[in-house]
Amino acid sequence: MTERKPPGAPFESWVDKQIREATERGEFAHLAGVGKPLPHLDRPYDELWWIKEKMHRENLSCLPPSLVLRKEAEDALEKASHAPTEAALRRILTAVNERIREALRAPLEGPPLRLKPFDIDEAARNWRESRGS
Repeated sequence: MTERKPPGAPFESWVDKQIREATERGEFAHLAGVGKPLPHLDRPYDELWWIKEKMHRENLSCLPPSLVLRKEAEDALEKASHAPTEAALRRILTAVNERIREALRAPLEGPPLRLKPFDIDEAARNWRESRGS
């Protein structure tokens, strides 16, 4: 290998020239994230990192539908317990109860659901007691 530029090779490739000119115009000066560390540098390398990030960003799951509904029901119950009003609690639990009833009518793929609709009146009573009203 030689230290010299091979004959006929340009000093600057077309791509390098485009980057240099854009830098001179200041097109890279105000990009989002400039000056911030790259996320997840402290984690071990994972070949599928980009797939996992996309699934997280787009709220996708590769779980069977029955497990997804179990998780949604668990999250809904937690969210309902911290609802600002009783009406919000009822709205949250009514929505998840509709999904549970639908899954009980037409079973979902995956492990057994093992869920029944939440007793909204009991949840509301517990919500009121926890707030002392």
